[in-house]
Amino acid sequence: MTRLHDIATYIRSKNAGPFWLTIDVFLPDRPSFERAAASGLTDPDVLGRIYGANSASVLVFPIPDLHVIKVSFPRPTTQGSREDRDMHGGQQFVPLLGLPV
Repeated sequence: MTRLHDIATYIRSKNAGPFWLTIDVFLPDRPSFERAAASGLTDPDVLGRIYGANSASVLVFPIPDLHVIKVSFPRPTTQGSREDRDMHGGQQFVPLLGLPV
């Protein structure tokens, strides 16, 4: 079974302000982009389950001309709060690495 980490060129996550996270998935070509876009990577219900977020608040932005898929959702805690374990949001991409595509 092919996983997202097998086809993506680069995957990163970061803060999109103190209340949101964003994940960018860069793919090498159009066929890889289309394969990823047809997977759970663009399904708010799948992403909501993975990240414990309300699927209605998960935003997905496929950018075909750049072979990029951007996903944004509310942070589970406010950036910098006592409960925050990833101040910059840089580790939040990891649960997507094994996503089947």
